[in-house]
Amino acid sequence: MKNKLIEKTNNKSLKVGIIGLGYVGLPLAVEFANSGYETIGFDVQNEKVNKVNKGENYIGDVVPEMLGTVVKNKKLKATTDFSLITDLDFIAICVPTPLDEYQQPDISYITTTAEVIGKYIKKETMVVLESTTYPGTTEEVLKPIIENISGLKCEEDFYLGFSPERVDPGNEKYKTKNTPKILGGIGEDANECLALVYRSVLSADIKTVSSPAIAEMEKILENTYRNINIGLVNEMAIICNRMGINIWEVIDAAKTKPYGFQAFYPGPGLGGHCIPLDPFYLTWKAREYDYHTRLIETSGEINTAMPEYVVDRCSKTLNKKQKSLSGSKILICGVAYKADIDDYRESPALKVIDLFEKQGSIVTVYDPHINEYKYKKEIRKCVTEISIKEVKTYDLVVITTNHKLFDYNMINENADVIFDTRNAMKDIKDRSKIELL
Repeated sequence: MKNKLIEKTNNKSLKVGIIGLGYVGLPLAVEFANSGYETIGFDVQNEKVNKVNKGENYIGDVVPEMLGTVVKNKKLKATTDFSLITDLDFIAICVPTPLDEYQQPDISYITTTAEVIGKYIKKETMVVLESTTYPGTTEEVLKPIIENISGLKCEEDFYLGFSPERVDPGNEKYKTKNTPKILGGIGEDANECLALVYRSVLSADIKTVSSPAIAEMEKILENTYRNINIGLVNEMAIICNRMGINIWEVIDAAKTKPYGFQAFYPGPGLGGHCIPLDPFYLTWKAREYDYHTRLIETSGEINTAMPEYVVDRCSKTLNKKQKSLSGSKILICGVAYKADIDDYRESPALKVIDLFEKQGSIVTVYDPHINEYKYKKEIRKCVTEISIKEVKTYDLVVITTNHKLFDYNMINENADVIFDTRNAMKDIKDRSKIELL
């Protein structure tokens, strides 16, 4: 099996399938297709499948021209027909792994995908999970489902591994192609074959580790590290505000140290699919081993409370103007969870908006990258442009996302008062209207 898969990889006759065409799956599918592999993208959403087959891009990190080329050259096609899995030699699973209402991992997308793979997989196929999950998922969940349904045996009839996605939407330097990859296969042969495939597609280093559990825990460590450090700096921001100290200047001073310090910045809370969610996978799994993850849970509490802190500070800002939250017109600048992207998954701005509305504020959301968003099963509209006249009508402007497309000078000149949660207006000289987080 190993020699056949190596040969197919070397001559690019390997048939590739990517299950899930979202922020992780579509960029990966395009890279495989662009490297010469016949690639099939699978998704349950007809809208995504139809767009891919028309060469229409819907993911910011995908180069539209590259997508159009690989579709035109018939190197990439998309489908909802999962029976085509039977033709594949390499399968990457890129499905969502959210938390449920009790903040516990929901791996139903993984288990459903494993069942489908088990139904259609043939011998001499490689399977790799890229979806972030808790340590043990690949070996304790994915492997037995595929084996039991297919009747095939891992390491003898198919190879299985875990390679965590490291997508950072909007990152101008690191994309799927050049971000270093971690890979943990079940057995040395799996590692060798899977690594060869990724090296034939990506330009970055591929580091193999001894097991899927190592790779799964590595991914959790990456984002728990960021979660905890952001929690620390958010708490520092609260303390600094009470002491009348500018936290942003403190951080700028601290980061001059060439060792032992990495700059993290405060904000209205955590957003995106990874940092707010991944640590909870570990806290859940740790309970099996009678361990309470105190530091992780404390940082989570701090970060989760930041939207409430923002609204409380805004209330005090309005009070100085003899105004209350109730009835005040609030302009929220940015619903995306980070700058210069259209992704609002888990965005702290959503909670900030909700809290303002619960206090009776009249909220307008302004985001040049997003014309509508979904919150609590309701579709809401954004404005993508705003005039000088309109800015003047608001009692308070809140910067929740530091998009480059915002005209900060115009906002500063025409707003009554501004609460800046991102230090986005750091270059404005007249700061008399601006309050910082």
